[in-house]
Parts: sequence; structure tokens; C-alpha cells
Amino acid sequence: MPVEFLGIAATNDGTEIHPRTSASAFDKEYTLKLARAHEDFGWDRILFAYGAGAPEPAAAASYIVSNLERIQILLAHRPNVSYPTFAAKTFATLDQISGGRVTVHVITGGNDTEQQREGDFLSKDERYDRTREYIQIVKKVWTSHEPFDHHGTHYQFNDFVSDIFPVAQPRPNISFGGSSAAAYAVGGAEADIYALWGEPLENTAEQIASITDSAAAAGREKRPRLQVAFRPIIAPTDELAWQKAESIVEQLHARAAGGAAISRRHSLTAPQNAGSQRLLGIADSVDRFGAAGWTATAKATGGAGNSNALVGSPETVAAALLEYYDLGIEILSARGYDLLDDAIDFGRYVIPIVREEVAKRDKRIQGAA
Repeated sequence: MPVEFLGIAATNDGTEIHPRTSASAFDKEYTLKLARAHEDFGWDRILFAYGAGAPEPAAAASYIVSNLERIQILLAHRPNVSYPTFAAKTFATLDQISGGRVTVHVITGGNDTEQQREGDFLSKDERYDRTREYIQIVKKVWTSHEPFDHHGTHYQFNDFVSDIFPVAQPRPNISFGGSSAAAYAVGGAEADIYALWGEPLENTAEQIASITDSAAAAGREKRPRLQVAFRPIIAPTDELAWQKAESIVEQLHARAAGGAAISRRHSLTAPQNAGSQRLLGIADSVDRFGAAGWTATAKATGGAGNSNALVGSPETVAAALLEYYDLGIEILSARGYDLLDDAIDFGRYVIPIVREEVAKRDKRIQGAA
């Protein structure tokens, strides 16, 4: 089974532990430097995330694929910000520019306040219903060469056909995430890739079962491919890595106490989205899990996004990631707290170990076949 590595794209060097050093949210040189580091050090794909008020990710992604030849793009998109026909053309144009390197990550939106910043006042259940309809329209725009009408709950149009189609055939992949029953239903039915935040193995296995059941209920023969995301904290030895980890948590607490940007986008104590609630629930019951898992980083940020850490030497972190691979995870997502240096270190020291061990597993399977 192949393994892929997903890193993070960013338009400036700011993270949860330190503010950006550039005057603008879009630091053109840093954006390219970070993407190039991922390309040079063995990563497969980088995520251009979405945030209300943040630089527009499709434009930033277009800049990267115009300057780099190999790295693939995972482009985050919220259905509330554009009509699906327009979005499908945007994605197809970017896929043409990149030569077929685009995957779209559709975000339903789990925080009412963040959604309302860009005019989205639907309830969470309504947002999931809209997301399902949105994905279906985008897929049809990508693959239909004849005009078609659509009269749904959230979107209505007549006689549309695009004049721009993706390079990827039959279409680019759709990525999706979420940890509620509504999310499993939509993602199980519509997604090609289902993205999960890092949790203990047993909790991840429960989510995989829910996704598999939802895919089967939708009449699919196979569930979506699976992705899991962690915050790696690595150092030459486990002892040094834990010292580094404790320092990072101290910085997270200090930044949150000072009113850092994360507090504006996310409740530190009562998040609305199921994924963050799950992370905080796990953090309340365990501090460490598995070979390297640590929940203190999630607890310090209110379970904001990808926030559970893997702490240890490259060998320790690689061993932990391989446990998720053995569970059926094909895409390993990682993002450090110093975006550039951590991307280089992870690519230099962790990725080769994981790829080598995966190759050994594949060889054993082939030999037994």
C-alpha cells in the first residue's frame, strides 16, 4: 500500500508559538521557500489552508505551482464563499496550470462565528447538506461536456457547461474531514480522501469503522482513502524531544494568554466542532498515548485543528506513524511549530525511515502472495 506525506503551505512564518515576522500576511519569498523545502525533502503534497480574512489560497497555490515542478497541492475551500460552478472552474484552471497536481479539500465549517465572518448563517446540519450538494455539482462540472440544469436545495441554475476541464482524469480528488455523524455520512458518500486529526489508535480505528459504514450505506464498494494529521516534535534523542515539547507548550500557553490569533478563531474551552471536542475529551483522559502521542498541545489550544503531537527522535516518531499506516492510513500529514525548519528536519530524518519500512512491508506482502 503506498504512503504519501502531506505538509503545510503558508504565506508567512507565523505559528501558534510566534507571530509572523513579515509586515504582510502574504510574504511571497517565504511562501515559495517553504513550498520548495517540502519539494526538496521528499514530501508529496502541501495543504493551502483556509481562514476568513487570510490570503486567498487558490491564488497562493497558483503562484507555487507556477514556480515548482513536482509538489502537489491540497487546496482547502469553503462552500459558502463561492458558487459551485465558479469554484469548479477555478479548481480546473489551477489544475491546468499545475499539470494535474490539485486535490480539493472541502471544509463544511465547524465554528459559527468563523463562518459568519464571511456571511454564512446556516446551521451546522444545513452546512453539511449544502456541502454534499456542492461536491456533487463540482464533480459534474468537471466531467460533463454537455450543458445541464440543477435545481437543488441550496443551488439552482440552468444550461451550464464549463469550457475549462481538469488535467486529472476522470477528475481531481475530493478531500473531506469531520468527526460527527453528519460528517461521516457526507464524506463516506462523496469523498475520495477522508482526513482525520491524530488520535490514539483505538479512537482512530473507531472513526475508520464509521467512515467505512457510511461509504457502504452510500452504495460504495470501497471507503475513501484515509489521512491522519499530527504535530511532530522531533530532536536527535527522545529526551531532547520532550524538552523541546515542554518548551512549546509553555509558549502555547503564553501566546493564548496574550490573546493570540488562535483565540479569535477558536474557543479554547468550548469548541463547537466535534473533532475538537473529541481531542479535548481524549486530552482529559490521557496525557500520552502510543509510542509518541501527546495531548498537551491539543489541550493548550482547545483542540484547534491538527493539534495532537508526536514527540521523540526520528526513529520514535517514524515508528508511531507506521502504526497508523498499519491501521490503514495511506496519507500521513505533519506540521511542526517552526514551519520551515521542521519541514526540512521531518523530510530529512523521518520520511526516509517510514518509506523504507513501508517498502519492506510491501515486499513481504508480495512475497507471500
